[in-house]
Amino acid sequence: MNPAPTIALFAKYPRAGEVKTRLAPALGEAKAAELHRMLVERTLATIRASGLPFALHYTGAEASAFAQWLGEDVPLVEQGEGDLGARLARVEAPAILLGADIPGLAPAHLNAAANALEEVPAVIGPASDGGYYLLGFREELPFLWSEMPWGGDRVLEETVARLKNHGVTFRLLEELADCDRPEDLSYWPDLVR
Repeated sequence: MNPAPTIALFAKYPRAGEVKTRLAPALGEAKAAELHRMLVERTLATIRASGLPFALHYTGAEASAFAQWLGEDVPLVEQGEGDLGARLARVEAPAILLGADIPGLAPAHLNAAANALEEVPAVIGPASDGGYYLLGFREELPFLWSEMPWGGDRVLEETVARLKNHGVTFRLLEELADCDRPEDLSYWPDLVR
């Protein structure tokens, strides 16, 4: 039996004008930041309910600000410098990388990812925008992090191609919608009051 993967939740501090910038034109900067705050808290509650070990990989404020916001019991790891790929590459295996912008995420998705890693070296939770909301791995996969078209609609396609090129078996989970763009808001009316 493999050791349980640690969920690495990547989150920015909810400061107006610095988070959910693609939603700001529709919501305004303050409301976009409030939505981000709510999504991080919701995702953290989902992670806790899964029972899996986790750490919050933070950026945008000091660790003390995150501890004050989310609680002293939340393990914190600074994301560090560099693009998203450089920051993701610092997470040690076994791990499940996770963002905080998937309102439909449930504990069952996280447990399905952990269970998949008992059988295959990698697992992907595809997002409906062409990216992924979750990426789990049992061993280091350094080829996934550099020169990736982050933020585009080809991240999932490129990730799958790289895994196949390196002979890494993987499993796909259920596709979920994220909440990044103004058109995504229609799927989540309860989030925007």
